Amino acid sequence: MIVPNLSQERKSAKRSLNLKKEKALNLKKMSEVELQEIEWLWKPYIPFGKMVIIQGDPGEGKTTFALRLAAACSSGVGLPGMNLTSPLTVIYQTAEDGLGDTIKPRLMEAGADEEKVINIVEDTDPLSLSDERIEKAILETGARVMILDPMQGYIREDIDMNRANEIRGVLKKLSAVAERTGCAIILVGHLNKAKGNSSQYRGLGSIDFRAAARSVLLVGRLKNQPYVRVVVHDKSSLAPEGKSMAFNLGNEEGFRWLEGYSEITAEELLNGYTEGTKTAKAEELILDMLDGGKEVYADDIFKAAKNKIISNRTVNEAKKNIKNIKSKKVGKGWVWYIPE
Repeated sequence: MIVPNLSQERKSAKRSLNLKKEKALNLKKMSEVELQEIEWLWKPYIPFGKMVIIQGDPGEGKTTFALRLAAACSSGVGLPGMNLTSPLTVIYQTAEDGLGDTIKPRLMEAGADEEKVINIVEDTDPLSLSDERIEKAILETGARVMILDPMQGYIREDIDMNRANEIRGVLKKLSAVAERTGCAIILVGHLNKAKGNSSQYRGLGSIDFRAAARSVLLVGRLKNQPYVRVVVHDKSSLAPEGKSMAFNLGNEEGFRWLEGYSEITAEELLNGYTEGTKTAKAEELILDMLDGGKEVYADDIFKAAKNKIISNRTVNEAKKNIKNIKSKKVGKGWVWYIPE
């Protein structure tokens, strides 16, 4: 009589059960993927259906900028360069300011349509980035824009925002909500205190926040003009980065958009940009390259300036300031020189 090996049978049954529990493999060829066109709220700064970050140090104007954005969308007027065809519903969440004494007065001053700015009540049940109410609220209200200010106030207590393995799942879920609903989800964030670092490492929390965002806008003030706040397009995954923008804030003139600050970079803003700095650097560069009566092609000067993040416009302005620079056509290009 043959006695069955029960131990071996159990192992075989367990292996069979484990195979049944494995997820089915689902493959898709790129030829089967349908092309999708990016829909923009504000090209190239804010795409619909994606996660966007607005960040800056406390008191630098990022919340003012976010509220102006909310007001512009709700009224249908739009910000400079924003082409709205109709007013949009906006969900605005704040973890730091009172709705009645701070948010509403500022929205009213910005010309918002109060009927179209909605808040998810959090009195007894705080909201988090992974909360199911976010998608429910977007679907129920038809909101095309949602702003959470600051994003650090919407991280659950059991999640360490500095640990990539803990925050990555949260951001992936939130990005999926944006994709499914077509809503632009905008997180307002603080910067860390590591001054001197590249802008990509200045966001508070894990670098995964920046990685998950399709666009990052940096807001800060000029060192020698504290009433001038600049918005720099610091990251753009879906289109070339847009020009910097500036607005007046904090004096008797009140809020107004300004011109003439489109070339400021994130690094310059974080390191204390002073008006006139770039022109002075361009003048120094030109004088060094033309020192001793040298004749240098203008294209070479422009290339050298570009390596120092100085625009052609600034180089030309610096050339005018120096005054005694001459130019002449040599071959297919123009040569600059200073007569002795």
